[in-house]
Amino acid sequence: MSAFCKTHLKLAFSLMPLLLILSLAASADEFRPALLEVSEQEGGWVEVIWKVPAFDDQVLAIAPVMPGFFKSFGPGSSRRVPGALIETRSYSTDGRALHGATLQVDGLSAVPIDVVVRISLLDGIEHSAVLRSNNTAFRIPEKVTNGELAVSYWRMGTIHILEGFDHLLFLLTLLMIVTGIWPLLKTVTAFTLAHSLTLALATLDLVHIPQVPTEGVISLSIMLLAVEVVRKNRGELTLSERFPWLVAFTFGLVHGLGFAGALYEIGVPQHAVPLALLMFNVGVETGQIIFVIGVSLLLAGLSRLHGHAAVALVRATPYAIGGVAAFWTIDRVSSFL
Repeated sequence: MSAFCKTHLKLAFSLMPLLLILSLAASADEFRPALLEVSEQEGGWVEVIWKVPAFDDQVLAIAPVMPGFFKSFGPGSSRRVPGALIETRSYSTDGRALHGATLQVDGLSAVPIDVVVRISLLDGIEHSAVLRSNNTAFRIPEKVTNGELAVSYWRMGTIHILEGFDHLLFLLTLLMIVTGIWPLLKTVTAFTLAHSLTLALATLDLVHIPQVPTEGVISLSIMLLAVEVVRKNRGELTLSERFPWLVAFTFGLVHGLGFAGALYEIGVPQHAVPLALLMFNVGVETGQIIFVIGVSLLLAGLSRLHGHAAVALVRATPYAIGGVAAFWTIDRVSSFL
C-alpha cells in the first residue's frame, strides 16, 4: 500500500469522531418538527390538530397548552401514522376572539425539537411561528403589520439555513473548490438564483416534487462535490472547478425544493404570499452570506498555515463530508424505496 493511501487511511480513522458528530447533526436535521394547528370556526368553535413525532412506541413528552378560556368538547380523537401521533380536538371559546391569546407547549424546554405553529382565524388572517426550547409560547397578535410579518419570515429563513446542515455542507464543498473573489461571487449568485426560482415555483404550487426524494438528491449532490474536492486536491482539473457556477445552479434548483419543503411546513399566510416568500428567501440569503464569510475567513487562515496538521485537515475534510453525505443518501433513499 502506498504512503499516500496509508496517510489517508489514518486520517479517516482519526476523523471517526467528527463523522459521528456530523451524523448526529444529520439526524437532528432529519428530526421532523411537531405541528400545532389551530383553526377558528363559525359559532365560537376552534379545531386543534396536534402532531407529535413518535419513535417506535415512544411519543415525545411534549403537549400543547390551550388558552384558559378554551373549553374542551369531548375527548377528541387520535391516530398513529408512520413516525407520528396525530390528535384532533374541538374547543368552545364562548364567542371570544383569539387575538391576544397565548399558546404554549409544555416539556419543550427539555426536548431538542421545533414545533411549527399555524393559526387560521375566522377573518382570514393566518399566523405562523416556530417554537423551540428557548421560546415555548406564542401570543397571537392583536394585529399584524406587514413589517412584523416580514421580520418574522426573514428570521425563520435565516434560522433554517443556519440549522440546515446539508445545505451548509454543500456550500462548504463549493467554497473548497472555488478560488478567487469573482468566481466565488458568480458561483454563489448562481446558487442563489437557482434555489430562489424553485423555491418560488414550489411555494406557488407550480412545481411539486415529494420531499423525501428531494432530500436524497440534496445529500447526493454533497457527496458528488466532495469527490470533486478530493480530485482537485490530487491536482486534477474537474468540471466543478472549470464551471462552478453551472454546478451551483444545477444543484441549487434541487436545494430550492428543499427550502420550499421547510416553508410548506411553516405555512404561508394566503393574504401575504409574495411578502412571506420574499422575506423567507432573504433570510436564507442572510444565513448563507454569514456562513460564506465565516468559512472564507477560516479557509484563508488555514491557507496561511504551513504544517502537516493544516495540510492534513484540508485534505481530510472532503473525506469526512463525503462519508456523512453517503450516510445521508443511503438513509434517505432507503426510506422511500
